[in-house]
Amino acid sequence: MDIASDASSLALLAALLAVTGLLAGLIAGLLGVGGGIILVPVLESALQFTGFPKEWCMHVAVATSLATVIPTSIASSHAHHLRGGIDWTIAKAWAPGMIVGGLVGSLLAAHASDGALSGLFGIVALLVATKMFLPLDHLRLINSIPRGVPGNLLAVSIGSVSSMMGIGGGTLSVPAMALAGGPIHKAVGTAAFFGLLLSVPGTIGYLFARPDMSLPGLTVGLVSFTAFVVIVPMSIFTAPFGARLAHSLERRTLSRLFGVFLSIIAVRMLIRTFQ
Repeated sequence: MDIASDASSLALLAALLAVTGLLAGLIAGLLGVGGGIILVPVLESALQFTGFPKEWCMHVAVATSLATVIPTSIASSHAHHLRGGIDWTIAKAWAPGMIVGGLVGSLLAAHASDGALSGLFGIVALLVATKMFLPLDHLRLINSIPRGVPGNLLAVSIGSVSSMMGIGGGTLSVPAMALAGGPIHKAVGTAAFFGLLLSVPGTIGYLFARPDMSLPGLTVGLVSFTAFVVIVPMSIFTAPFGARLAHSLERRTLSRLFGVFLSIIAVRMLIRTFQ
């Protein structure tokens, strides 16, 4: 009876992760966020459901989500590139900062508390969602996207926070580029590539993390390979469909859609922080 119950729980978990992977890939292509914006809260809940140590659920969810960003971002950025949706001059200019930020973020997150991670996730998501909802499409803080040292300092900040949140960078880099005059569709496509740049060093940092207890399942450092293997094929499958959809939507519709997802997740994470 216990064996049957365990098998049923694993089957339900696998089905939940598979559906999450499909949605993550679609959103990765659509919004350039690497899918982590929905993957982290779902994974965190799923891990608690399977009896994972509660104090490490958020850490493993963030780390595993960032690991899935690697293949998802490859599929998503390739689809955007085929449609001319990546600004390669900005991608190259910000690349060093994104790489450094991805590693720094994972090192900081590995030593942060459970509440600190969920609180950071919720606050950042809510701030960005507010910006995307407001009629600020024509708001420009500066006339061009910064490059050189200023651009890389911004990229380090975006990469660090994104790595700590387990997301691909689009949550912060899309509005950052838009506020500097970048077209929203180009910003989304370029953000998909930024996800790859920050997720590789960030995932390496999480793989070498050493939690103070032995974590169940195929968990290396803070990365759950069980969840990774289920989610990745699904997200890769749907990422190109999201990219096609992104290029068929008008600017304001895309911004509002981005804001809706962020608002839902932000509220969920802030509630989680103070429970």
